Amino acid sequence: MPGHATFRIGEADWQVDQPAILIVRRAVFVREQGIPESLELDGLDSTCRHVLARSTALEPIGTGRLQADGRIGRMAVLEAWRGQGVGKAVLAALIQLAVQQQQRLVYLHAQAGAVEFYLQAGFKTVGQPFIEAGIEHIHLEKPLHCT
Repeated sequence: MPGHATFRIGEADWQVDQPAILIVRRAVFVREQGIPESLELDGLDSTCRHVLARSTALEPIGTGRLQADGRIGRMAVLEAWRGQGVGKAVLAALIQLAVQQQQRLVYLHAQAGAVEFYLQAGFKTVGQPFIEAGIEHIHLEKPLHCT
């Protein structure tokens, strides 16, 4: 797993790492943002590729997933770890997985408050804002250059 001074990141195995992934997602989406767990757990996780960031103490601190069609989703970083490069590392790892799959495009539905994060990573907005899970989102896309 590539490392940073305070955390490590790599591809996760949903069957093995599900408890660690869900620690992060429940903390961020369910408890912090108030999204019902029934919406958060959409039944698609077993068909996705996942990335998991862990502290040097091996505690789960960030996660995200990539669907087969190139959709990035369920990006979450524990509050105490925000602003330390974890989200950027998770996104970069997911994009790398998409390139490995020879995706020509990745896309996502970003919460309005996170749009700038994705714009800085080279994504472009497409269309108008919409409501998803009771939160304003916007569709963003990024073309990939696969060789």
